[in-house]
Amino acid sequence: MSQAVSGVTKDDRAPVPRSFRARLKNARGFLQGLVLALLLAYLSLLLANLPGFKVLGPMVLAILVGMAWRELMDVPAGAFSGIRFAAQRLLRVGIVLLGMRLTLGDILGLGVLPLLLALTSIAFAFGTTLALARRFTLERRLGVLTASGVSVCGAAAVLAVAPQLRANESETAAAVASVAFLGTIFTVFDLLVLPAIPWTDLGRGTFLGATLHEVAHVVAAAYPFGPTVTNDALLVKLTRVALLVPIALGIGLFWREKTTPPGSPGKTRARPPFPWFVLGFLAVALLGSFVPVPPSLRQGTIDLASFLLTTAMTAIGLSADFVTLRRLGYRAFAVGALASVFLVLVDGLLVSLLLR
Repeated sequence: MSQAVSGVTKDDRAPVPRSFRARLKNARGFLQGLVLALLLAYLSLLLANLPGFKVLGPMVLAILVGMAWRELMDVPAGAFSGIRFAAQRLLRVGIVLLGMRLTLGDILGLGVLPLLLALTSIAFAFGTTLALARRFTLERRLGVLTASGVSVCGAAAVLAVAPQLRANESETAAAVASVAFLGTIFTVFDLLVLPAIPWTDLGRGTFLGATLHEVAHVVAAAYPFGPTVTNDALLVKLTRVALLVPIALGIGLFWREKTTPPGSPGKTRARPPFPWFVLGFLAVALLGSFVPVPPSLRQGTIDLASFLLTTAMTAIGLSADFVTLRRLGYRAFAVGALASVFLVLVDGLLVSLLLR
């Protein structure tokens, strides 16, 4: 009777479906992570204008600010979906838009030598890392994952190669954490040391693009040196990234041959993700070369790309997992660090001899 008078039925008072509440909670966490990355990116831009911080630039500061926040403050577990979105999606959108800084003349003007040096770097870094992994008695799969991250494109390479090896989560996490921290360390090192080395812009760009682990690290390290160094560094680095698919497939084929017993059916491997943002970067560069773009629109696109990249750097810092590195990654970190030092020395020598 009371229900009829009030007009409220059992169906009207039914609880909100659990799936809806879960989706709402996930959306709230996503927004928390994304907004946190955006705010810390803005803070990094402000810090970059202060004396003493300008040498690092906003993008490296963003990585360091993100890492400090992760260590000192509480980041809700649900927020990491938004942080991952910023670290992956916004990074790729920013790189694509950054193609507006390039023209066809810049691409053709790079020349063959820097690209050959990039290919040499991949082969040298991969072989050196595997040799050091054997020396340190690193588990075989973890050694290959670390070699992929150091030689090709950091965490993206690790995640692309892991399914080819059927690596477990612990091995993948250790390799990702190792190359992420190494990339940040060498980014700061390059920013502090390169100004003292009398290289040309082409030499600096080639060195950064051929030695740093992630595309994000290359952009962060090259940006303070100006647009010419940034353009050259990106082209060299994206040459390495473009080889991710054939390298991952080749590793999977080699691993299957080595680990599958004779006479047993071969096991399929997951197809590695194609880095479409490389083509997007080149497409925007060609668009800016052949289609008249108003200067205000061109500069606005470049500024938007810079902010998106700074936000992505903050998210990368927020994603830095010290716990995993301390628990699993000591030997992988040591192997990656030594291989990176050898790569820096060899590439530095080649740049001094060929591109100085």
